[in-house]
Formats: sequence, C-alpha cells, structure tokens
Amino acid sequence: MATPRLEIRNIVKDFSGRRVVDDVSLTVMPGQVTCLLGPSGCGKSTTLRIIAGVEMQDSGTIHVDGNLVCDTVFRIPPEGRSIGLMFQDFALFPHLTVGQNVAFGLRGRDAAARVQALLAKVGMGRYIDEYPHQLSGGEQQRVALARALAPKPRIMLMDEPFSGLDDRLRDDIRDETLEVLKSEGAAVLLVTHEPGEAMRMADEIALMRDGKIVQRGAPYNIYNAPKDLRAAAFFSDINVIRGKVQGALTDTPFGQFLAPGVPDGTEVDIVIRPQHLKIDFDRGGRGPNPTPEDGTAARGIVQRARFMGSSSLVEFRMDFDGSILRTSVPSVFLPKPGTPLWIMIRRDRCFVFPRGL
Repeated sequence: MATPRLEIRNIVKDFSGRRVVDDVSLTVMPGQVTCLLGPSGCGKSTTLRIIAGVEMQDSGTIHVDGNLVCDTVFRIPPEGRSIGLMFQDFALFPHLTVGQNVAFGLRGRDAAARVQALLAKVGMGRYIDEYPHQLSGGEQQRVALARALAPKPRIMLMDEPFSGLDDRLRDDIRDETLEVLKSEGAAVLLVTHEPGEAMRMADEIALMRDGKIVQRGAPYNIYNAPKDLRAAAFFSDINVIRGKVQGALTDTPFGQFLAPGVPDGTEVDIVIRPQHLKIDFDRGGRGPNPTPEDGTAARGIVQRARFMGSSSLVEFRMDFDGSILRTSVPSVFLPKPGTPLWIMIRRDRCFVFPRGL
C-alpha cells in the first residue's frame, strides 16, 4: 500500500481554553488535491499552519512520506519540511523583481533555469524583470505559485489563495493552477470556505466544522450523500420538510418517505435541493396524479420568480402550512406572483435526517 505524502494524526489545538482543532486526522497522497472545506472560524487555517510548522499542536503527530516531522517533543522547523505555502495576500517581496521573487531561497547552478521554466509554465516568462506592483492580481497569483513551487516541495499548502481575485478571473486561475500543481506532482492541501472551489479543484474534500472533520470523500459522493442537514446546506440551498416517523415511513403532504432504521416517533427533516423539485400546472384546482418516483403533488402559490442566467428561481408559499419552498428551473420560467402551481419531490434526491442532526 502506498505511503501517504502527508499524514496528520489526532491533531489537537487549544487557544485560550477553546478547542479550535479537535482530533483531526487526514492523509494526502502524492499528486492528490485535498480541500479542507468549512466556514470561517472552523479551524481549517489553524490546521494548515500547524502542518506548516507556524503553529505548534497540543497533541498529535505530523508525518511526511511516513517520517515524523513533528509531535509535541520532536519538531523539524518549517524550512526543513519540504512544504510550499501560498496564502491570500501572495506575500511577494515588493523590492524584488518577478524573477528574484521566484528565485528567493534557491541555490545552485540550476536555479536560473528552474525560475525560467516555472515562469514559462505559469505564463509569466516575459514578466521576469517586472516588479510586483506592475502586475495585476491574477499575475501576482501566478508568480506566487511559481515561487512556492520553485524549491520542488513535496507538499503544497494553500490558504484561500484565490479569494482576492475577481469572479471572472478566478475560475481561469484555478484551472491553470490545478494544471501546474498536477504537473509538479506535489500533494496539495487547499483551505477554502467556498464549496464551488472545492468541487472544482479537489480529488477529495474534508468537510470541517467546529474544529472537527465531519465528513470526507470525493466531491460527487460528499455532495450526493451528505452526513447531515448542515453538510447538505453547506453545499447548496436546501428545502426542509418536517415529519414524524411511524413504521419506517414519514407522512407528508407530498406522500410518504422512507426512513429506514429511524425509531418510531422520531421527528425528521426531509431535505431536498431546489433543482430537484418538479413543477406542474394547475388543472382547475387539481394537480398531477401521484407516481412512485415523485410521490404526491402539493399546491403552492408563486411568491416571486427571478431569472438567474442559466436557470430561474421560483419561490412558492405552500397551501398546507404556509411555508416557503424554492425551486430552480433550467432556462427561463417566470410565472406571475399569485399563480397556483403544483410541486412534486423526486424521491431519489431526498435526504432524511433525524431532527437536529
């Protein structure tokens, strides 16, 4: 079995009596991109700083290629860990040229060739004699990437490196960065609070909350099989329908939902994303007939509809309890407020969680 390039085991860190990293374990294989994803303040940047050697953990160990680099007694300093770092502000030296920034810390006869090769790889070869203040944000990001990769680190740590870029540029820079990282073969641990960024870049996502990793998996799996309601809600807007379990079934205005293994009497949240609701027209006060796949239709009154570019977002106030449900419809669908329509829920796209989970 292959040895992980990076392995952290049971890392714990307290600040002023508050546990900010709580028994975190993680592995990253060579050439793999793992995203540590979570809201601000969940402990992900602190975890990154501990791996880099900038912070010291209270307990737990860090290993690179199977070798211990840090526990609570033994500690290899940051510069000896073969770890590259990229942060939000790029941290380029303003008094050094692009070439000098990338060469900073390099030694040996091959340094100049390495600088030129990396700048060419990130499309910045012609800027080698420019200074950081002469570059755009995207260009500075490319130079920062080249500088971090120059010493050929075995591990690349990236803390929200794209957050300072405008939306139109960000996707292109992400894709270019991912291509360069893959070509260099480094193991990458990327910290982000943006689910879309994690889905776009990661081979594996580690979802972090309140100092703990609550779920790990490939982007497809973690999106389509969330551990709980909060995990589902972190990746997209959700609708929540409440019910109570009897005989492994939950009765709702949309028909029955399966709740296997949930004890009778348990209150549950049935979660569905807006794009998985189906809309049908009102037929003189009647909706479509029930189906095994979509259950029973329930009527709602359109509150508002907005065109979002590639889809339309329609909000309904439901007749059965006055709650608001949101649907996402491909292309243009803009019914007038006050229009009665019927909604059905795809059974294969629902998640059923015990209330409060």
